[in-house]
Amino acid sequence: MDTKNWVSDYKNFTSNQPFVIAGPCSAESPEQLLTIAQSLKALDISIMRAGIWKPRTRPNSFEGMGETALKWMADIKQKTGLAFATEVANPTHVELALKAGIDILWIGARTTVNPFSVQEIADALKGTDKIVLVKNPINPDLSLWIGALERLHRAGIKKLGAIHRGFSSFQKSRFRNQPLWQIPLELKTLHPDIPLIGDPSHIAGNRDLIFEVSQKALDLDYDGLMIETHPDPDKALSDAQQQVTPEVLKEILSQLRVSERSSSNALFINHLEALREKIDHIDQELIETLSTRMKMIEKIGDYKKDNHVTVFQLERWNEIMQTRPEWAKLALLSPDFIRELYKIIHDESIRIQTEIMNKTSEPEK
Repeated sequence: MDTKNWVSDYKNFTSNQPFVIAGPCSAESPEQLLTIAQSLKALDISIMRAGIWKPRTRPNSFEGMGETALKWMADIKQKTGLAFATEVANPTHVELALKAGIDILWIGARTTVNPFSVQEIADALKGTDKIVLVKNPINPDLSLWIGALERLHRAGIKKLGAIHRGFSSFQKSRFRNQPLWQIPLELKTLHPDIPLIGDPSHIAGNRDLIFEVSQKALDLDYDGLMIETHPDPDKALSDAQQQVTPEVLKEILSQLRVSERSSSNALFINHLEALREKIDHIDQELIETLSTRMKMIEKIGDYKKDNHVTVFQLERWNEIMQTRPEWAKLALLSPDFIRELYKIIHDESIRIQTEIMNKTSEPEK
């Protein structure tokens, strides 16, 4: 996609802090918005976010102030010079936001999952020069995420961005939404021209984890962050636990480490290349070892077929899931990493054995 990297238009390059969009989960009152806006100006942040249409999971929850809040934003924008960003979920939202002069629109995770809704929003945006950001879909589906960006691009939107807010999961986790970092990194690999914004508030779901997730995003070369900020988070009408005060936001920004994407230091480059060459050799050994393992799997598949034994053996799988993470600890590796690795290996083993089971014997000549 031929897109424009618009981040430089809003980032203050006189400071070493990352590009940040900040503001409350929901616009609650003009006083609340003005208080936050003044704090963000003091922190050298030029884009303020605030949700006004809040798609909640269940009814009878606070679902935003709607069109009323657009006037508050317009007034505060005039007073402070801040740009405003808000979420839109249908063409009516787009029409009202454009009429109010909202600078940046984003499509939320619940909307990204529906190509029909995304197409309606894309059609409503035709002919505009707005920045449009797309949050990842709730489920870990990279194609849906890319598809939403492609629909907007085909509608003539050149200033696109992707927001990584994590993915829903039934697994227990310390995060509200699983980061699954490999998915946004694959998006960045396929479309390096599209700015990637981390949303640590929605990934964490807990203000105590926001710094950790923010630093991880920056270490992975994200283009910026979106952090929910509220004057009194505990009294927020939505997502109270994941919002921080302006004072905490200031502390987070002061502690974040912003690394360079590359270095011209010859010593660094030579040493890095030497280390990468060693990794290449280790990777070759890993692949050869995996190949040997899969050949053994083929033998096991043949043996099971000859003896009419099922492919999946629960007791053996439980044994692997118990022993391999224990071995990982002894090798100073993450047990969770090894569990996930062996799930992938197991899937491939099942595939190979199933093919062997289903292969029909050639008739004798």
